[in-house]
Amino acid sequence: MSGEDNDPQGMTRRQLMRHSAWFGAAVVLTVTGGEVISHIAGSTLAGAAQPVGRPALRFVQVSDSHIGFKGTANPDVTNTFTHAIDQINGLAYAPDFVIHTGDLTHLATPEQFDQVKQMMTGLKTPHVFTVPGEHDSIDDGGQKYRAAFGAGTQGAGWYSFDIAGVHVIGLVNTLNMTKLGHLGTGQLEWLRKDVAPLSGDTPIIVFSHIPLFAMYPDWGWGTEDAAQALSYLSRFSSVTCLNGHVHQLFTKTEGNVTFHSATTTAYPLPHPGDGPAPKPLTLPAGQLADVLGIREVSYVKGQQALALKEEKLQ
Repeated sequence: MSGEDNDPQGMTRRQLMRHSAWFGAAVVLTVTGGEVISHIAGSTLAGAAQPVGRPALRFVQVSDSHIGFKGTANPDVTNTFTHAIDQINGLAYAPDFVIHTGDLTHLATPEQFDQVKQMMTGLKTPHVFTVPGEHDSIDDGGQKYRAAFGAGTQGAGWYSFDIAGVHVIGLVNTLNMTKLGHLGTGQLEWLRKDVAPLSGDTPIIVFSHIPLFAMYPDWGWGTEDAAQALSYLSRFSSVTCLNGHVHQLFTKTEGNVTFHSATTTAYPLPHPGDGPAPKPLTLPAGQLADVLGIREVSYVKGQQALALKEEKLQ
C-alpha cells in the first residue's frame, strides 16, 4: 500500500503520521475548545493553553495488558503490567480513578480474568473502571468478562458516571462485530437517553476499546456506527474520546471532539499500512519499554480543557 493510498472512510498514511506521535518520547497534550496542542514532555510551547489551578479531577488510563500473551514481542506481559501498576502507584497523587480500555486478557480465560483483576486490586485509587476488548470476549460474547468486571453496568457492559462536574461514559464496541467495531442500536439508544439531561457545557469523556473514528478501516481500526454516537455528543463544547486497541499513541480532532489512542503495557503493533495485518511487533533488545506506557489525565473546573500526559513505562 503506497503512502498516498486513501480509504474513503479513513486517512492516508501521510495524514496519519502528521496527526500522530507513534513511538518514542512522551507527549504532553492540552485539549482546549476541541483543539489539540502537543509538545514533547519537558519542552515548552509558546502560546500553548494550559489548565491553571488545582485539578478537580485526575485519572490514569492503561490499556491492552493482554495478560496471558506468550510471544517474542513481550515474553512477560505480567511483568510489564506490574511495572505500569507500580508507576501509577508512584505518582505524586492518588488518581481519582484508573480506566483500562480493554484487552485486559489475551484469551479471555477465567484464570486470566482472575489474574488481571487481582493485579488491579493493587492500584492505589478509589475506583477502577474497565471496558472489554475483543480479546476479552473471544468465545462467549463477553460473558466471562462481565462476570469479572460487569457489576453495575448495563446491557453488554456499558455505563456512565459523574465526577467533579465531568460526565464519563464507558462504551462497548467489541461485540457483534465483523471487521469494524460495533455499538449496536440498544447501546446507541441508551447513550442518547444518558446524555439528554446534561447541559451543553458539561465536559464529556468517552472511553472505548476500538477507536470511535475511522483511524484505519482496512485493519478494523474504527467503529462502523460511531457517527450516530457522536451525533448525540455534538452539542457539547468539550468531548474527549480515549481508546486502546491500536497499541500506539495517536491524536485527531474533529469539531468539538478530540480522539486519543493509547499505547499498551504489552507489545507494540506496526504503523497502519506496514504489512497486511496488525501483528505483534518484536523490537530490538532494550527498546520495548520505550513504546509501552500509561496516560495521565487532569481537569480543572472552569476550564474547557483536559491535560493529557503520556508516560513511558519505567
